[in-house]
Amino acid sequence: MPSARPQERPRHLKAQLRRTERRRKLEAVALVAPLFVFLAVFFLAPIGLMLVRSVDNSELPSVMPDTAAALRQWDGGGLPPEAVFASFARELAAGQRDRSLSGVAKRLTYEIPNMRSVLFATARGLPDAPEGTWRQTLAARNPAWGEPATWAVMRRAAAPVTPYYLLAAVDREIDASGSVARVPADRAIYLDIFARTFWIAAVVTLWCLALGYPLAYKLASLPPRISNLLMILVLLPFWTSILVRTGAWVVLLQREGPINETMQWIGLIGEPIQLVYNRVGVYVAMVHILLPFMVLPLYSVMRGISPAYVRAATSLGATPFTAFRRVYLPQTVPGVGAGCLLVFILGVGYYITPALVGGAGDQMVSYFVAFFTNQTINWGMAAALGSVLLVATLMLYWVYARLVGVDRMRMG
Repeated sequence: MPSARPQERPRHLKAQLRRTERRRKLEAVALVAPLFVFLAVFFLAPIGLMLVRSVDNSELPSVMPDTAAALRQWDGGGLPPEAVFASFARELAAGQRDRSLSGVAKRLTYEIPNMRSVLFATARGLPDAPEGTWRQTLAARNPAWGEPATWAVMRRAAAPVTPYYLLAAVDREIDASGSVARVPADRAIYLDIFARTFWIAAVVTLWCLALGYPLAYKLASLPPRISNLLMILVLLPFWTSILVRTGAWVVLLQREGPINETMQWIGLIGEPIQLVYNRVGVYVAMVHILLPFMVLPLYSVMRGISPAYVRAATSLGATPFTAFRRVYLPQTVPGVGAGCLLVFILGVGYYITPALVGGAGDQMVSYFVAFFTNQTINWGMAAALGSVLLVATLMLYWVYARLVGVDRMRMG
């Protein structure tokens, strides 16, 4: 028995170590679990709901389930069979009685502009029995029910999911033959809006980089006592509402504002120029608001770069510019990439600033997302625009991750 105790002691220590490690893991999970729950409820779930809403097509199936099932079984050629017309007439009359046709009318109007009036005019006073066949009865009440194009739209609306909103968000549609085609030129607006959004965000990002890089460089080279004080001034805009800052720029940039008066006083201009309600105002206000998001990543990276590297390069015969370009600048690339990515992503989603200081031709995608959400109540279109913007942002982040990964491999 005494000889077995030394053998049992390592086993006891291993079991105790496993219990300790398990307890530490459980404590770590308990500490981060609230964060994961918060992200799942308030971040991932809304994104998931937005993606679902962008393809949701439940208006007609929820109100006319029998008609939707019959339309899905129809091959889509010509006019549907009489059973579809009969089912549609029965559920149309029922929807008129219980006032549930609004959602169906709104969904059909997205593809055929006058379908709301056609649907409600047909539903009012619809007879209980057909005059001949239901096909003839419905076509007599409105010729639209005798056209194959109308029933092609009905068949697309009967599916539980639809690509309609996502296609419309990139100026595409499904034509009469069922193929994806470009929308007419007078309706093709969203690709231009996305191009405008990315262009404004890119210009703002470049301006923030041009202004933020030397500022971060100076802050990183100063003693901590002075740099910390100046950093407070950089962070000062965070303590003011974006709406207040944007409103202040409207006052400063207007034709009778202080900026125009100052430029006239020093002789730069002879008469006031338009600096607000145009692209200039959007650039100025967005750069002012987003500049700290560029300075902070740059400063955090530059603070960790030892000045001995540049001094060593100059002691070996390099000029100050060559030492900066060959030694210092490559080490700040992660900060430049992080700052540009952060500013660009924030820029593409801006709404308040372009809406207040920009003109009609300066509105970005977020303006139209708000328009479809709050005014036309077309949540499918709003979700589709947001989904396209999300995909573009994820692609940008993927490119950034690839570039940073390649850069780190080269440095390694």
